[in-house]
Amino acid sequence: MVSTRKNTYDVAIIGAGILGPALATTFAKDGRSVLLVERDLSEPDRIVGELLQPGGVEALETLGLRDCLDGIDAVPVYGYEVIYHGKRVHIPYPKKDEEDEKPRQGRSFHHGRFVMKLRDAARKTAGVTLIEATAKDLIRDEVNGGKVLGLVARRKGSETDEHFFASLTVAADGCTSNFRKHTVTEKPFASSSFYALELIDADMPRPYHGHVLLGDNKPVLLYQIGTHETRALVDIAGKMPIGKLRNHMLNVVLPSLPDSLWPSFRRAVENAKRFPSMPNNFLRPTKNTTPGFLLIGDAMNMRHPLTGGGMTVAFTDAVLLGKLLSRDEVPDLADTDAVLSQLSTFHWARKNQGSSTINILSMALYALFAADDDRLRVLQKGCFGYFKRGGDCVTGPVSLLAGIVGQPFVLFYHFYAVALYSIWLMLKDMEPFMWPLGIMRAFAVFWKACVVIFPYIFSELKA
Repeated sequence: MVSTRKNTYDVAIIGAGILGPALATTFAKDGRSVLLVERDLSEPDRIVGELLQPGGVEALETLGLRDCLDGIDAVPVYGYEVIYHGKRVHIPYPKKDEEDEKPRQGRSFHHGRFVMKLRDAARKTAGVTLIEATAKDLIRDEVNGGKVLGLVARRKGSETDEHFFASLTVAADGCTSNFRKHTVTEKPFASSSFYALELIDADMPRPYHGHVLLGDNKPVLLYQIGTHETRALVDIAGKMPIGKLRNHMLNVVLPSLPDSLWPSFRRAVENAKRFPSMPNNFLRPTKNTTPGFLLIGDAMNMRHPLTGGGMTVAFTDAVLLGKLLSRDEVPDLADTDAVLSQLSTFHWARKNQGSSTINILSMALYALFAADDDRLRVLQKGCFGYFKRGGDCVTGPVSLLAGIVGQPFVLFYHFYAVALYSIWLMLKDMEPFMWPLGIMRAFAVFWKACVVIFPYIFSELKA
């Protein structure tokens, strides 16, 4: 972009969390001048964004940022261990092909360390200017349809606002975005919250795997985030005072865990001065139609963190945006019509490349794993039984979860295969004289499966 105006860039990005630095690096490598604005450049301390699925690792490699996983004590992840009322099933990530000896790998880590590596990579990329400042407002051209011309920000330690101009302003400021309101009328809704603990030297039932614990209570997730540290996420509806929460952890959650985890879990609860939490938000994706502005990442689209798909979506989006907004496709980002046309393509292309599948899977799987009525408990038991069958009953679902396979039809097929298998298991356990009642209940279970998944399918079909 040719301009003599001070503080002028091709792209201005608000937010240097997971996605912002990846986008900044991608655009700068393509020859764009990029401003990256972050309110606080100290290492963040968050309990989300700690497990990167294999599909996300591959997207990170495509972006040329694979080395950001080095030097942060990142732990390889080879799949999952699902424990249902004490019974276990191993769900490994699939291999790339039959010749590979090892399966694909994910990575888990301390969120803050990974973010600092991404920021450092962006800072070292020619064309990126990284500043510590609070973005306060957008600059708009009210004469030309409200086109966004840049942003107003105040640097840390300053008492004066500065104007930064850009052909494209990107808001990647996360789940609590201050800029979502400019383009999105819907608000995120949270089904529950994850409360976090950090276990030290936990004796994991299957090391280097994520663990999903299912039983009479809501699900518990466990995964290593370092050589000695393991993250435990406990799903809880509503808020609890710290005393009641501590009692819940010790008297309800602890007895449901495998015995090997009791010592480390108990120590973590007893030593915890606080229990950090994060709402499990959902926000359907929205098409970007504001000239000069792009809302992206958790600011635009969120899904349940149960499946750990958020960073995979983010890095896959960065790869796709890098192609659609490259200099070959859009030589000048000030060409508003060309940019909006590419963002319309992006809205539908990202769905076909896996974001829709990850979004729908996260919400549908959570409904089954947090089963709160008899029909959902039938589906939960059937889901575990489906995994126990092995073969494609494991490879298919875990490929979706890992961000390796993105076709919505594959998700639809396996979800309803689970539903029908659940019904078969239910009927098989009934005495013959109960089958007429069982048939009626089967219809109720199938209907519940439809109620679980179709609202999220429809949300992905909306523009």
